[in-house]
Amino acid sequence: MNIFNKTRLIFSFFLTITTFCAYSQTNVFKVTLDAGHGDHDFGAVYSGRIEKNIALAIVLKVGKLLEASPNIDVIYTRKTDVFIDLVERANIANRANSNIFVSIHCNANKNTAADGTETYVMGLSKVASNLEAAKKENSVITLEKDYKRKYEGFDPNSPESMIGMTLMQEEYLDNSISLASKIEDNFDRLGKKLRQGGVKQAPFMVLHKAYMPRVLVETGFVSNPTEGNILNSEEGQDDIAKAIAEAIISYKREYFGNGVPEADTRPVKDTSTAKPKAVETPTVVKNAPKGTIFKVQLIASIKKTPLEPKNFKGLKNVTMLFENNIYKYFYQETSDYETAKKYLQEAKGKGYGAAFLIAYKDGEKISIQDATK
Repeated sequence: MNIFNKTRLIFSFFLTITTFCAYSQTNVFKVTLDAGHGDHDFGAVYSGRIEKNIALAIVLKVGKLLEASPNIDVIYTRKTDVFIDLVERANIANRANSNIFVSIHCNANKNTAADGTETYVMGLSKVASNLEAAKKENSVITLEKDYKRKYEGFDPNSPESMIGMTLMQEEYLDNSISLASKIEDNFDRLGKKLRQGGVKQAPFMVLHKAYMPRVLVETGFVSNPTEGNILNSEEGQDDIAKAIAEAIISYKREYFGNGVPEADTRPVKDTSTAKPKAVETPTVVKNAPKGTIFKVQLIASIKKTPLEPKNFKGLKNVTMLFENNIYKYFYQETSDYETAKKYLQEAKGKGYGAAFLIAYKDGEKISIQDATK
């Protein structure tokens, strides 16, 4: 065999292996879970309630629940009490080509009455409380060696200094908001245990460096005696972990893979003490047509955008729904599922790669599975 044929044979072999590996991983949804702080960086500490320990415990519980679900690969920035640089936490997610990045923390305030969950997406906020939260978490970089050079002169005490840095927030903002909304909605279903604080924007360094949809979850205030004890308890951590895991799985079903829900939709196994499952209040659209209709959801945003084709890459017949403080934009509507799938592909062809189908029956939102029965 001459050298040309040998080279061609070797190339064909590697091409086959590469194609097989790419195909085998197509249906794997990668989630990077980040437990805030670690080792000498304790985070917030109040009356024996230590943020680094609580964050790690919740992350491990979330990971265990996700690993029990099909086609999910979990990557951890840390699984033990170690210190990881902020930029390295994001790099772990980047190197793994993760689909989403979820950083888990606990909040704290000198006002011990402050309470509630908050889920942040990357953004340049002018809200003082949001900036204060970012300053607290970003201050961790001062514990790192040579942080001024590593972070290009970023001042953790002035989150606004990130304005001069390259932000990749717009590319992933819509998906990040959707994931954050799902997490906060699930927290809301915990009832009186934790007050839902909502989706917010702030310039967190750990989010800035992760190039994918990403959120930072403040699971509650360790400074609040009542809420802090919930965060520090096994039962409380189980509830929080279940809320986050189910939100991630819900996001995966909507956004990962052609916008059509997967056949296997097994729920997360509940490892916590058995409790009655909270019932989700269905979304009802006023003055909606009777019967089952399908729409293509293009994006979700905190910004209100005029419904003109030029604002939606030339797409016409775009409608909007304001729900849970989020503007959701939809393309077309039809009672025919096959036509809906064509609309979906049209939206994706225009650049809305994260678009997906939703369904309503008599104005009430239902699952695609129920709609296609």
